[in-house]
Amino acid sequence: MQKVRNTKTPKGNPFLTGYGKKEKPSKWVLLFGSSRGFGFLIVFLIVAILIGALLYLSQKYKVQTVYVQGNQHYTNEEIQAMVMEGSLGKNSLYLALKYRDKGIENVPFVEKMDVEILSPDTIKIFVYEKALAGYVEYLGKNMYFDKDGIVVETSDEKTIGIPQVTGLKYGYVVLYQKLPVENDTVFRLVLNVTQALNKYEIATDRIYFDSDYQITLYFDEAKAKIGTEDYLDEKIMKLKTILPELEGKKGTLQMENYTEEVQNITFEIE
Repeated sequence: MQKVRNTKTPKGNPFLTGYGKKEKPSKWVLLFGSSRGFGFLIVFLIVAILIGALLYLSQKYKVQTVYVQGNQHYTNEEIQAMVMEGSLGKNSLYLALKYRDKGIENVPFVEKMDVEILSPDTIKIFVYEKALAGYVEYLGKNMYFDKDGIVVETSDEKTIGIPQVTGLKYGYVVLYQKLPVENDTVFRLVLNVTQALNKYEIATDRIYFDSDYQITLYFDEAKAKIGTEDYLDEKIMKLKTILPELEGKKGTLQMENYTEEVQNITFEIE
């Protein structure tokens, strides 16, 4: 008699291979039902960790105190408003990365800014303004130029500490181009005068150059003829001591021949 092989699957053993071998289910399958469910759990955990980290960083590095350095044309509040804009504008980590030696566009007089983290909730903003020598008036606008005579900004406002320069001859003024004057050395001379005035904290209404590039400084109704740039520092230093006596007076202070040896200065009342 021929024997018939029993091929029925034994009861209570749902996990048999095609070869009749038993394979135990993964413990993760038993816990979560399927490998797909386990994958969803891993993704969920990763997302939860990331969200938790972001929340921690947003609170830990939330800016509470701000210091500003190097700004002259803008107030501290104006600089803060420029830097700390947007949804992440109060996160010190974000600001430090965003403004790492970054050039600034569309902000007159500012070349670049840096943000340094002093502590998680405290930052310091370093403002690097453009080096301006003076400005000329052209078509109702104030055209600011640098030490090389390049017109770098145009503005309706007059900036404290940057003098108006008159007496220069030019037919046109174009932004980001050099002022077309006859003698380019006048720009170095303007910068030297401006730096000397700033050194001794003197504010002049304007600097005038005649056809020989002799310097005259204007202060309300009074003016000081400086002459050439010889002994310029000594002249400006002496001028600082004389200016208080000229307040309210109209006339010309003759300083063209002032030297360390010859200190004769006269004031001609008009």
